[in-house]
Amino acid sequence: MIFASVLILLGTLLLLVIGISIIQQHKARVESERRSELARHRAIIDETEEVLSNTGLIPCSSSVILVLYRRVEDALTSALPLARNQTSDYERRLIDLRGQIQALQSAPKPAPAIELFRLPDSDRQILTLVQTLKKMKAILRAEHNKGKVEPSVFSQEEQRIDSLQLRINVDSMLGRSRAACFMKQYGSAKQMVTKALATLHTIKAQTPNDPFIGLKVEEAKAMLEEITGAQMSAQPIRIKAKEDDDDIDVLFQPKKKW
Repeated sequence: MIFASVLILLGTLLLLVIGISIIQQHKARVESERRSELARHRAIIDETEEVLSNTGLIPCSSSVILVLYRRVEDALTSALPLARNQTSDYERRLIDLRGQIQALQSAPKPAPAIELFRLPDSDRQILTLVQTLKKMKAILRAEHNKGKVEPSVFSQEEQRIDSLQLRINVDSMLGRSRAACFMKQYGSAKQMVTKALATLHTIKAQTPNDPFIGLKVEEAKAMLEEITGAQMSAQPIRIKAKEDDDDIDVLFQPKKKW
C-alpha cells in the first residue's frame, strides 16, 4: 500500500514537472514570437521613417507621403500591444502621426513638377536618392498589393518614380561622360553618352511627348558631336608624332652599300 502510494506520488510529481516544463516552453515560445513580431513592426517603422526623412531630395506628392504615414501608423498600431514597457512612447508617436495625417489630408499640397528636378551635386546624396526611390517604389507596390492604395494613385505615383529614376540614370551617365571628356578619356566618354542616347531613344519610343526626353536627346547628341570632334582633333597630334618618329628612324637607319 505504501509502495503504491509512493509510486502515485512520484508519478504525480513527474506529471507536474512535465506540465511546468510545457508551460515554460509555451511561455518562452510566446515571448519569442512577441519579440519577433515587435522587431518586424519596428523594422517597418524604421524603414518607412528613413524614406520619409529623405523625401526632401525628391519632388514628392501628398499622396505618396500619406501612403508612407499610414504605413507607419499601421505598424505602430500593431506594435502597441506588443511593446509592454514602451506603450507610452508608441501612443505618443501615434498621436503625433495622426495629427500629421489629418493636417496633410485637410490641406494637400500640389505635386512638384518633375521637370524642375535637378540631380544633387554630391555623390553621396545621389546614392541616397537612388536608394530612397527604390525603397519608396517597393513600399508603394507592397501597400497596393494589400489594397491600401487606390489603383489610380498607385499607377500615377509609380510612373512619377520611374520618371525620376530615368532622369537620375540619364543625368548620371551624361555627367560621367562630361568628366571623362574633361580628362581626355574620349573612348569612355563616347561609350557613356552613346549608352545614354540608346536609353533615351528607347524611352522616347514609349513616351514621345515627354519634353524631358526630347531635351536630353538633343543634349546627348550635342555632347556626342563635341566628343567626336575632340577625339578627331587629338588624332593628328599622334599621327604627326608617329611621322616624326619614322623620319628619325630613316635618318639613323644603317646605310646601304651599293
